[in-house]
Order: sequence, then structure tokens, then C-alpha cells
Amino acid sequence: MKRLIAIVGPTASGKSGLATHLASIFNGEIVGADSRQIYQCVDIAVAKPTDEQRSSVPHHLIDIISPDSNFTLAQYQELAYQSIADIQRHDKLPFLVGGSGLYIWSVIEGWNIPHVPPNKELRHNLTERARCEGVQSLYNELLKVDPLGAQKINPQNLRRIIRALEVCELTGKPFSMLQGRTAPPFDTLIIGLTAERKDLYRRIDSRIDDMIKEGLVKETRNLLQKGYDLDLPAMTGLGYKQIAMFLNGEVALDTAIQQIKFETHRFVRHQYSWFRINDERIHWFDIMGQNEEAIIKLIDSFIA
Repeated sequence: MKRLIAIVGPTASGKSGLATHLASIFNGEIVGADSRQIYQCVDIAVAKPTDEQRSSVPHHLIDIISPDSNFTLAQYQELAYQSIADIQRHDKLPFLVGGSGLYIWSVIEGWNIPHVPPNKELRHNLTERARCEGVQSLYNELLKVDPLGAQKINPQNLRRIIRALEVCELTGKPFSMLQGRTAPPFDTLIIGLTAERKDLYRRIDSRIDDMIKEGLVKETRNLLQKGYDLDLPAMTGLGYKQIAMFLNGEVALDTAIQQIKFETHRFVRHQYSWFRINDERIHWFDIMGQNEEAIIKLIDSFIA
């Protein structure tokens, strides 16, 4: 059986750094599992791996589409399987790395995802309804047509709510009914990185301060000047909306930065609903400890 190493955990837990280090030790390559890092030009706010990391170890599924392109979970899963198979064919070890639970589990668990192409008119109508009636109104509709599917979606995640309603409308079946599972042709070792919440929040705040120093304001301005709307999935990553509010004179920069930090803290709490500490499939390591030797031994045992 082929092998896959997955490295999961919340934002700012050090997944990219650890993955690059481990891939260099185990002759591996990295497959990205981040729903924002797939977009070109969107760099700082989504904390893409550094140029040094990407030059030292091959990375896949990063910078693969333009910010205004449509991209579905089914497309991601297909590309991820292709990348993993290609890496394995070259007798290398694939590392699936990211904090997007939807992406990670679709690959590891082998979700059967409906191949329903986006319907621009329907999406536009649903988006306008959300503007007028609120996101909760669409979520309530989803609860009626697909209660099981709705339970797995954050009530504030408009993009996923619209996709679920779109699939229901175009197929005549609940989204959840179309999602079975087929075990993928590889065994997976899942390594989880975590920390006490106060330590994690401190790392997040430091990272956001660094993003500002690296030019997040300039990057946001450039994206807006190129015509990329804040409603695009690529632009809904934490940071762009808040900096855009600053650029529009709606808030002070310090206020925008604090909002980014607050929203990122809240996002981390949501990530733990995807990667649960009590999930026995995940081998958790506290990032504040010295874990490298233990993780290397774990991988050695898994691939032996």
C-alpha cells in the first residue's frame, strides 16, 4: 500500500515549516491543502510557504489559478489525487499539508463529491438574496432542503451555503445524499500540530504584525486596483476585507489590524471543529515542546 503523510492543525501552528523539514528528510514533496493558497497574486494574507521553502522542496497546488477563477472542491480533490499519485510514482513520499479541513478530509476519506459545474446566474441570485435578507436566511433554507448537510456547514460561510443550495437545485437531491466515500489507494498518517490557545493566539498576532511589515496593505491595494472584488473567494481570506476598509477610510490601520487578529482567533476555533483533539486518527503534538525526534520516529515506523 502507498503512503501519505498529512500535517494538519490551526493557522500559525507551523505546518509549512515542519512539512518542508520533514520532506527534505524523507525525500518527499508537498501537496498544498489550503483553499486560499491555490490563488495566484494572493500571497501575504494567506501565509504561503516562503520562496526558500518552495525552492528547497517541490510544492504542488499552490498558485494554480487566477483570483477571479471558479474552483470547486471536486476540482481540488482530483488535482490532489493526481499530485499524490505522481509523487508516489517517482518513489517519493507525499505530504498533504494545510489547514482547510474540507480539502484535507475530502482527500483522506475519499469523499464522492458531486461534479456539478457552477451556475453563475443562480449564484448571483443567491448572493443578492444574502445581501438583502442576510446569510442566515439562506442557511435556514438549506436547513429545510438538506438538514444533514447544513449541520456540516458554518452558518456564516456564505460560499459553502450557496454551493450546497446550488447542488440541491441543479440535481434535485440533497447535497449530503450525493456525498458517499471511497477509500483512496493509500494509507495515511495524520500528524496534528496544536498549542494552548493563549500561545496560539500570541503566534497569530505576531504573524499578522509581520504581514503588515511585509506589505499586506500594498498587496491589498494592488489586488483592488487590478479589479479583484472582495466578494471573490480568493479575496475572502482573513486580512483583505479589513485592510480594504482601512484603504477606503472606514477604519484606522490599528483598528483593521486588531480586527484581523480577532477574526483569525475565531477562525482557529472553527478549524478545531475539523481537526478535533479527541480524533484518534490524528497524532497530536504540542508545538511548544521538542517534538521533532518523536515525529521522525513516528514516520519511520509508518513507512517501514
